[in-house]
Amino acid sequence: MPTALRLHAPMALPCDPTCSVIRDAVVDVDDTGRITYCGPRQGAPERSNDVTVRECGGILLPGLINAHAHSPMTLLRGMGADLPLLRWLNEVIFPAEARLRPSDVRAGMELGCVEMLRAGVTTSAEMYFITESMVEATLAVGSRAVLATAVIDTPALEALGGWRGAVEGIDRWIDADGLRFGPGERIELAYGPHSAYLLPPEALQTIGESAQQRGALVHTHVAETLAEDAVQREEYGSVPALLDKLGVLEGRVIAAHGVHLGDDDIELLARRGVGVAHCPGSNAKLASGTARLVELLRAGIPVGLGTDGPSSNDDLDLWEEVQLAGLLARTVTGDATALSARAALLAATRGGAEALHRDDIGALEPGRWADIVHLDVDNPAFATGLDAPDEQVLSNVVWAAGSRSVRDVWVAGEEVLNDREPTRVDRRTVQAAARTAAQHVRG
Repeated sequence: MPTALRLHAPMALPCDPTCSVIRDAVVDVDDTGRITYCGPRQGAPERSNDVTVRECGGILLPGLINAHAHSPMTLLRGMGADLPLLRWLNEVIFPAEARLRPSDVRAGMELGCVEMLRAGVTTSAEMYFITESMVEATLAVGSRAVLATAVIDTPALEALGGWRGAVEGIDRWIDADGLRFGPGERIELAYGPHSAYLLPPEALQTIGESAQQRGALVHTHVAETLAEDAVQREEYGSVPALLDKLGVLEGRVIAAHGVHLGDDDIELLARRGVGVAHCPGSNAKLASGTARLVELLRAGIPVGLGTDGPSSNDDLDLWEEVQLAGLLARTVTGDATALSARAALLAATRGGAEALHRDDIGALEPGRWADIVHLDVDNPAFATGLDAPDEQVLSNVVWAAGSRSVRDVWVAGEEVLNDREPTRVDRRTVQAAARTAAQHVRG
């Protein structure tokens, strides 16, 4: 395909497996929204005069991937903020979610998408209710999302339907529209069985079979806290062992959190090719612990980073998770080399794609979607300049830059954030709609 857009920058971080650094870089995008070239300008293909050229005075890198989120919970931010997980869910969150209307979910998701774009997050793996409203919100803002309809079996949420009806609804939707749809295939549909402790084994097995028949992702919480799955551990040994016995792990699966995994669990997940979404910020806030990140990576498990919901984190800024992942890995192991800057950046990009079993996002490589972030280096984080050694620049990106450096964002080659403001929606209007919806949800 002919080139439609050329981005030129002093530096690009393509997030290839070695996390290389390209200086005087060019990224070419065709008119379908996919990357055709990423490399030095000196080796770039010849371009025609009608190609749009954008000079970016900073760093280009792939859009970050939020591998586990419940973004419509922007409406619930701050509610029950000092409670442990199970009390927080049962006493505060589930009763509030029972009041959700489709318009509320759309308002909360639009705000979440805007917040994530401003942090350089182009793709989020969501698990929530009223998925149709999430699709509308994602497409309105121009983001990309893997949307797993939450399947749950609890009296507090009966108004949203039982688990059988939820699964049948996902089946019909995928059968009708396919796994991916929308401009630039921005939407992927998935199954979201909440957890083994909130669903009977029959439901988990049914979901696994439905997902495998359609090649769909199963997105579920696994071993987040010690208390939540005590019954499953007593009967089956662990939640991963239960899921494997039920056949769920034979398909595409991402396990959110994975804090309390034993050696056998890690070996099992690695053997089955299960991805893990590491959520260090939420896990620390809820005192759930921290995942064995070093061991997971050493076992060859694809690991992405997630914020979890914006009412248990309490934001959708994946740059914070990049830093926390490194800090906690080093603290737990007592090893300052436990997670390098390169490895941390890859977890937020390429690793997130691999954890979601995707090979079309997460890196600036030909054939992948042109989900691109432009970092502005005119700030104190890069005061030492881009002519510093590669390792120093990478260190500044990971440890110093943060979301404040995100300036522009493209999804499928379309600019959806310009100078920190969304191009498709008005940020203040989105915030006002979310405020009104939050008032309703609070009752």
